[in-house]
Amino acid sequence: MFNRQSSIADHDRQAGGARRRRTEKGIRLCFFTIGSASIITLSLIMLFLFMEGIPIFSRVSITDFIFGRLWYPTSDPGRFGIFPLIIASMSVTAVASLISVPLGVMTAIYLAEIASPRLREVVKPLVELLAALPSVVIGFFGMVVVAPFLQDALNLAVGLNLFNAALMLAFMSVPTICSISEDAVFSVPKELKEASLALGATRWETIWRVVVPASVSGISTAVILGMSRAIGETMVVLMVAGGAAMIPGSIFDPVRPMPASIAAEMAEAPFRGDHYYALFATGIVLFVFTLIFNLVADHVSHRYRQVGAATL
Repeated sequence: MFNRQSSIADHDRQAGGARRRRTEKGIRLCFFTIGSASIITLSLIMLFLFMEGIPIFSRVSITDFIFGRLWYPTSDPGRFGIFPLIIASMSVTAVASLISVPLGVMTAIYLAEIASPRLREVVKPLVELLAALPSVVIGFFGMVVVAPFLQDALNLAVGLNLFNAALMLAFMSVPTICSISEDAVFSVPKELKEASLALGATRWETIWRVVVPASVSGISTAVILGMSRAIGETMVVLMVAGGAAMIPGSIFDPVRPMPASIAAEMAEAPFRGDHYYALFATGIVLFVFTLIFNLVADHVSHRYRQVGAATL
């Protein structure tokens, strides 16, 4: 009787193990399929982008395309120099970063280390909620409210300019920078902070010399991802940057970043014409910039993770 019960139990365990293995295999297959579909989709998008953009280089050299200072795609012959568009994108991103990085990082440190738990529960969702605002709403706010204010307050000829676009992009980047940075700061082991305080360090010294170095990997990643979002944003810069394809002389000049140019002109470009190919080539350049930002974020993340561990 005992042997029979033992055999039944062994059979049940074997059957249960077989079911678990089948379930695990199914889950692995599901994740593999989803991951493969994502990679294939991205690869096809990249392939299409390069197929539609490369033909312009049979008419314009890569050097003239990237460093050319005249963007007149509808003239005869067309002038396809995107250097003003590149400078506009980089300028808007740089100014937006100068505004959003200090705000985002300092807000993250405040929420993680200084604010009370009750205040953190209220403020952090509000900050993250800003990321859900549609970009067209932010652009409309910049066009209707911020532009007239800048024009009147600073006596400008036009309120739709580089600075206005940078302000709106900074507003959009702060939630990304703040949320990721706050998670990085909050994840610093409590023992490190307690050890610093036990050695006589003040709360500010602990934050500056222990918490920030330990979380610099996550903070750096947050900053670069925020910059990536800024350089790739389309609707806001289309609405508030001014739309002038020229190299800006100051932050109050109108500009036309690469995403704005693509969005504004694609519908008017003749299919498979030079203008059409030039816009896709501009997309390739924008893709390369975004890829560089992400590669830098990955490199900085790994590098400073090692430095932080060695320092602490």
